[in-house]
Amino acid sequence: MDTTLAERSRHFTRMIMHGLYRVARPVVFLVNSEVVHEVAVRFGEKIGSVRFFRRLLGGTLVFKDGALFQTLSGIHFENPLGLSAGFDYEARLTEVIGTIGFGFATIGTVTCAPYEGNSKPRLGRLPKSRSLLVNKGFKNLGVEKTLARLSGKQFSVPVGISIGKTNTLDIKTQSEAVLDVCKTFSIVENSDIPFSYYELNISCPNLKGNIEFYEPAHLDELLKDVFARELSRPVFIKMPIIKTNEETLAMLDVISRYKVAGVILGNLQNDRSHKTLVKGEIDKYPKGNLSGIPTQERSNELIRIAYQKYGKHMIIIGTGGIFSAEDAYKKIRAGASLLQMITGMIFEGPQLPAQINEGLAKLLRRDGYKNISEAVGVDAR
Repeated sequence: MDTTLAERSRHFTRMIMHGLYRVARPVVFLVNSEVVHEVAVRFGEKIGSVRFFRRLLGGTLVFKDGALFQTLSGIHFENPLGLSAGFDYEARLTEVIGTIGFGFATIGTVTCAPYEGNSKPRLGRLPKSRSLLVNKGFKNLGVEKTLARLSGKQFSVPVGISIGKTNTLDIKTQSEAVLDVCKTFSIVENSDIPFSYYELNISCPNLKGNIEFYEPAHLDELLKDVFARELSRPVFIKMPIIKTNEETLAMLDVISRYKVAGVILGNLQNDRSHKTLVKGEIDKYPKGNLSGIPTQERSNELIRIAYQKYGKHMIIIGTGGIFSAEDAYKKIRAGASLLQMITGMIFEGPQLPAQINEGLAKLLRRDGYKNISEAVGVDAR
């Protein structure tokens, strides 16, 4: 079978998978969101442990094109689409993630001490609004157990580890929070796990207490101690989207003083009356914040703003409301070199990463670009 015919066959298979997922989705969505998530992750873990299934999935769900390849901060990315932190928070999917079309993935967010998660409901679907209501609050196994789970694993795509503050009221001051975060960095740094980068998550809106790193002085205190450790991997910082332009730029100004590889824009939307929400959908979820479409517009705005001032000095990873190649391309043209997603895959199916990558390659060629790097920020210049 020649290359063109083989790719057409894979394209057709992905379309069938998409159609089947849409048929099954209403039934799946009748089941509790967190139960479905846990089942899906454990199923993915089982598939990833068997070479035959990895090869079978990879033959269908991996789309490769030289136009999508980039080397950033010394890391080779076959395509720009990554799995965001918050999905694989127990580090179960590292052996399968490259076979379902992602070019990289972040595990976690991991904290120094384990956390069972906020009170339920921790996850809910808003199908008409194309959003998830998220209230996990850094649910994770703790750094030591997470690293033990990763011991001996080899990754087919770059894998990053997201680190955040332990979600506990026992941490009462900024200094205690800094020590907690830095202890986790030190533990990971001293491990033998072959991960490619760090994410520092300062943006989760679902944590206990009044500790925050949005205030420039607080952020500076944190980064000063983090980078005093002479880390061996690049660091990306996950940013909020709930702050004003001025507040975001003030944070970026602090970040630019350190050897930060880039920023991720951004995290969840906290506006429960957001214009994209369908009336009444959110009422059954009293707590939590929003992913998906409610984050899309603000994410794109902040990517553009960040690129205009800091695009020459730091990599921007765009996340929030990516459901199609067109959504992804808007973020790239706004200034994002890489992308992350979760919600789009929940609503559209596991074949979505491959479909987005295939669509991106076509959009780049349509606009005369030989490589994705040429399109980064063209709408923000």
